[in-house]
Amino acid sequence: MAEKRKHKKQCAEDAQKLSSWQQWRQSTRKYLRRMRDESEEWLNSLKLWRGDIHLIEGMFGTGILSYFSFLRFLVTLNFFIFLLMFGFVMLPIIIAPHASGNITFSYCSVYKSDSRRGLVNYHKYITDLLSGEGFLEQTYLFYGFYNVDKIHFSHITYNLALAYLLVTIGYLFLSLIWIVKRSAAGFKHNLIQDEDCFQSFCNKIFAGWDFCITSENAAKLKKKTLLYELKTDLEDEKIKQKIAERTHKEKCRLYFIRLILNLFVIGVLAACFYCIYLATIFSQKAQMNEQKVNFIVDLIYEYLPSIVITFANFITPVLFSFIINFEDYSPAFEIRFTLLRCVFMRLTSIVVLLFSVWSRITKCKDGPCICGYNHDLYPCWETHVGQEMYKLTIFDFIVIVSVTIFVEFPRKLLLRYSSSALAKWMSQQEFSIPQNVLEIVYGQTICWIGTFYCPLLPAICTLKYFFIFYIKKVSLIKNCRPATRPFRASSSNFFFLGVLLIGLTLASLTYTSFLYRINCSQACGPFVNYNTSWGVVPATVYQLPEGVKKLLLALSSEAFAVSCFVLTCLAMFYVIALAGAHKRVINELRHQLEMVGLLILYNNKVLFSPQREGVNHVK
Repeated sequence: MAEKRKHKKQCAEDAQKLSSWQQWRQSTRKYLRRMRDESEEWLNSLKLWRGDIHLIEGMFGTGILSYFSFLRFLVTLNFFIFLLMFGFVMLPIIIAPHASGNITFSYCSVYKSDSRRGLVNYHKYITDLLSGEGFLEQTYLFYGFYNVDKIHFSHITYNLALAYLLVTIGYLFLSLIWIVKRSAAGFKHNLIQDEDCFQSFCNKIFAGWDFCITSENAAKLKKKTLLYELKTDLEDEKIKQKIAERTHKEKCRLYFIRLILNLFVIGVLAACFYCIYLATIFSQKAQMNEQKVNFIVDLIYEYLPSIVITFANFITPVLFSFIINFEDYSPAFEIRFTLLRCVFMRLTSIVVLLFSVWSRITKCKDGPCICGYNHDLYPCWETHVGQEMYKLTIFDFIVIVSVTIFVEFPRKLLLRYSSSALAKWMSQQEFSIPQNVLEIVYGQTICWIGTFYCPLLPAICTLKYFFIFYIKKVSLIKNCRPATRPFRASSSNFFFLGVLLIGLTLASLTYTSFLYRINCSQACGPFVNYNTSWGVVPATVYQLPEGVKKLLLALSSEAFAVSCFVLTCLAMFYVIALAGAHKRVINELRHQLEMVGLLILYNNKVLFSPQREGVNHVK
């Protein structure tokens, strides 16, 4: 403190020597810096679920904290996607005084919706609410409602078709930028965590405490957090030592077991995909049948693909979590590998479902389709795809809530109030991070794919994840216990975002293939005047002034694309070389720190040795 006071006094003396202009600039800079820090602190205090997440961190560690932070990120992301769709697509139609569609009436432009008229039984409304058909089909919820090409205001013509396409590309690009930004922050944290164990222990013990904490409750939570991190480090060191002590015979045996188990996993995945394909085809044939059996059977037929997908997604993670115990991996790698297997299962199941729908849309009985798609079965196929994504979202939420209420809570009550053999065999459940992360990655991928066909799906997903947060929080605190094998959250955050990036890539590829391979419906939607959704872009470009048109055509040419690719590769190579140089400098600095530490230890040993004490006494 004395040194700080001396430094502050010196700075004040130096400031008096400055001119009035320089003093004003310095004081303004300090004021702006202080205002920036205060605004950042204020924004952090407004973060959603801040207190709840700190409570979870203290009770269950940073690993489970990473799941709830991930969930909060998806709530924010979906809310911004909804604002984009609402502001640029829905709001112009709501406030539009005049609109034009310019639909040419033909065989392909006939669209008979499933909206019910007259007296309807109440269970029909329940079916419509769960399936997206009936009264919901011709609402703002689905693509087929937006039968507007351009909106005419007083002196402005708003191109809704172009806005619809650009907003879709925009929310995918926004998601990519946001995920990469968060991944970069997690990657930096991973680089810090790559330090040696001795340095990691020193940092946590001597520099891990937050001395700004004044609340006793906050101090307890921070203490528990540091305890979990130390447990994680010790568990990692124990596993590294176990791996290093393996013999060649044990390694060969372990690799053989892993090979057999992976072949079994591939067989399970293939069987699940085939069942999903059969269920989708059967469900679509049943829906085209005019004969209805009863409310329950019709609802099962409607939701048969979702039921099969959910059942496969429920069984396979349990099976994979059981199999991974025999493969002898570290806790962190167990989570990643199990998550990768389950992600492959869930995301590929969506691809199988879409492929089944795509095969029905593009094939006609009498050879090539007249309209470019099967107009007889799907006069507005985009709405049908949106209904499939809507059903998957609703059914996924129902399953999550049902498992929590009818499985997890009864299991807790059985353990608390029963002393039977079954209760002893069933230990208190842990919070399975791979399974829970998988649920929200799967739901978010459906949201990305379905937003083009169901514009209100981001709002539904925002509410879904909002309620899931509280459901999972209550279930975690009331039903679960801390993990017996702790793991660190830094690598988990980075890996969760990497898995989410895979889901975004799948959504982008799926949308691109539907965009180019299938003709737009000529009976509904804003793209009725174009063969494909992308057709609105060149049509709009050719209406621009000559200079702007030439500039945009040059930017979209192959020469510009190749030049941009070459420059990007050069920049990437430069960044990689720079990162390698920085890594070498960091290694050298760490080596110097180790040498200085050894030198200090040696000097202390010499200084306090018995011979040295005798010399000092003589002196």
